[in-house]
Amino acid sequence: MSQHQNGILAPLPSQARHLYFTLESAAGLDAALAALRRLADGDALVVGFGASLVQALGGKVDGLRIFPALAGAGVDVPSTQYALWCWLRGDDRGELLHRTRELAAALAPALRLLQINEAFVYQTGHDLTGYEDGTENPSGEDADAAALVSGDAPGLAGSSFAAVQNWQHDLAAFDKLPEGERDHIIGRRRSDNEELADAPESAHVKRTAQESFTPEAFVLRRSMPWSEGDSCGLAFLAFGHSLDAFEAQLTRMSGLVDGIVDGMFRISRPISGGYYWCPPLLDGRLDLRALGR
Repeated sequence: MSQHQNGILAPLPSQARHLYFTLESAAGLDAALAALRRLADGDALVVGFGASLVQALGGKVDGLRIFPALAGAGVDVPSTQYALWCWLRGDDRGELLHRTRELAAALAPALRLLQINEAFVYQTGHDLTGYEDGTENPSGEDADAAALVSGDAPGLAGSSFAAVQNWQHDLAAFDKLPEGERDHIIGRRRSDNEELADAPESAHVKRTAQESFTPEAFVLRRSMPWSEGDSCGLAFLAFGHSLDAFEAQLTRMSGLVDGIVDGMFRISRPISGGYYWCPPLLDGRLDLRALGR
């Protein structure tokens, strides 16, 4: 039987790399897929296919689409969709570099590495603003139900859909805000992570309360901070049995549902966004039967 890529549900590694590839030559795809199957164990390397790569392979995955570019009042959410996304997980940053080089060489010339984003765990799973991240994440069987495609369809059961974004923080502006104002942006106290009873409707926890949507919009978040030079933020990653729950949250955050923009946009802005389908594993290798492979 197929099973999910283990890294989807596993605890976060201390170090990670998000790798983004563009399709350069369809003629070399068979060799690239063979290399990807050899290298992707679903744990140290989680793999997601973009819609353009699925189409180039002559396949179709129901529910997979490109990331939507959204615009609200003072809000711009960009789409930076790629053909292939790879999430390298580990504890040694140097080892991740060498694995990146190996993977890029193995997938060339069909797929070319265009973007690399480093990510890491801060404190005990906190955002760089100091607030705990992923507090309302489902766990156990609820995490399975939120993140994984159910059923018994060959090549689809056990797969997952990933929404990947980079949010860039303005920590200088955030640091100038009074502590109470910071807490109201998030909707929790930074000191003890308690949700605020008097949080405004723009508070992030209210905009994204998963049980407040119809249908409920549960996803499994696997976000980690990132930094590059003087820039930093959150490498947002959410897995779902479909992309609908994440998209419902993002649409509400952007103020497109009721005109209320998420307070997060005061201190951070998304600078990238992509949707990917993460195939299951069969006998320890990527199961691409859904793509006719």
